[in-house]
Amino acid sequence: MGRIPLEIGYLNEIHALNLSHNKLIGPIPSTFLNLKQIESLDLSYNNLNRRIPPQLIELNNLAVFFVADNNLSGPILDQKAQFGTFDESNYEGNPFLCGAPPQINCTKIESSSVTNVSNYDRENNDFIDMTIFYWSFVVAYVAILMAIAVVLHINPYWRQKWFYFIEVCITSCYYFVLDNFCWFSKTII
Repeated sequence: MGRIPLEIGYLNEIHALNLSHNKLIGPIPSTFLNLKQIESLDLSYNNLNRRIPPQLIELNNLAVFFVADNNLSGPILDQKAQFGTFDESNYEGNPFLCGAPPQINCTKIESSSVTNVSNYDRENNDFIDMTIFYWSFVVAYVAILMAIAVVLHINPYWRQKWFYFIEVCITSCYYFVLDNFCWFSKTII
């Protein structure tokens, strides 16, 4: 889980790179332009977003390219050279991609949905929903306090021990303050 490290783009002797099923987020790094020897690039089944970097068209040895089931948006790279051999299955599962293989008009998608996707990514890349976390914390805290209250109400022996424990704590705190802070006030005067 996380972003694709930019440093991977500097492994210029690599021939195959499979990062599928890794829960990756963020854009495809433009540093992949440096992977001149790469023949297979599989980035499918992640949560990658934004556009496919147009610089990837310069990877002349690329024979396998999968970006299916991500959240990519914008136009698919021009159907030139090796990219002319890739079909719709290489891009499926990216509802905001448009262009040649899926035959979706880019003007409709770009004007409405791409903006929403990028705003969604900026706001919701949190690991957990904090609102739900706070509410579940409050509910759990109240439930535990209620359980303690019920147990103390039902069992008089435990109730007596609990109040004795509270009395000991209060007495200890009182004498701690009396011993430490009264001595401090006497030294100042």
